[in-house]
Amino acid sequence: MSVLSFERIVRYFRHGHNVLDGVDFEVDAGEVIGLLGRNGAGKTTLIQIALGVLHPQGGAASVFGINPATDPMAVKLQVGYVSEDQILPEFLEVNEVLALHRGLFPDWDVELEKDLLSRFNIRAGAKIKELSKGEARQVALLCAVAHRPKLLLLDEPAGGLDPAVRREFLETSIQLLNDAGTTILFSSHHMTDVERMAGRIVMLHSGKVLVDDALDNLQERFSMVLLPLDGGMTEERARSLPGCIAVRRRNGSIHAILRMSREEGLQAARKAIGVENIRCETIPLEEMFIELLGGQP
Repeated sequence: MSVLSFERIVRYFRHGHNVLDGVDFEVDAGEVIGLLGRNGAGKTTLIQIALGVLHPQGGAASVFGINPATDPMAVKLQVGYVSEDQILPEFLEVNEVLALHRGLFPDWDVELEKDLLSRFNIRAGAKIKELSKGEARQVALLCAVAHRPKLLLLDEPAGGLDPAVRREFLETSIQLLNDAGTTILFSSHHMTDVERMAGRIVMLHSGKVLVDDALDNLQERFSMVLLPLDGGMTEERARSLPGCIAVRRRNGSIHAILRMSREEGLQAARKAIGVENIRCETIPLEEMFIELLGGQP
């Protein structure tokens, strides 16, 4: 049984405009998945459906075999969650916030709580409103992981933090994974963070899963063909290439993303177009993100 499953999820906030339109993928135990997409692609909506905060209007989600729409409390006992816009009660002290969470989770690890307080160098007696943005996010992470959840959901958890704090924040998440085998699904706009943490990439676009593959496979299974504009080349013609999933005009040429290796892409493009003057390259994750989403309608 998968840890987390999304089956043909549909969710809209205005009828006829689906934020999620048949999203379908599973997360197995121990996986670390980077959830990518433009702002408004549905990443936050999908994570909130997993938590039972939102309900899908089509399809179903499952967390450890539990439907979060019908039993959200059973799900939340096994899940840790941190988001960029998460708000802790500003009038409470850190130790009061921790005491509240300690009472909610039977498996709360006091020693891990103490270790993380020390590691983050946060005063237990400080009020939340006295903390910096980075410190408040670290307290939220502590609350999310001290009960040693089997699944950690992170929605832009390090957004707005400076690079040093962001690195410390993410390394704590990685350490938890390595120590306890925790499964992690996280969204981020920082491709370097995704490349450091994720073993698999799921990319959303237009309400659907555009890419779902192991990070190590992306450079082997995807390539970018650069097609010269002379000779009657058009974007429509480029879209007819075998395995083409995105096309965009850029810097005097047409860039086509193919779902095949660099060598396969080069041969397929030359055969389909009959032109030797073609380049085909592997693409880093950030460039792939830009090219794929820039080349989609």
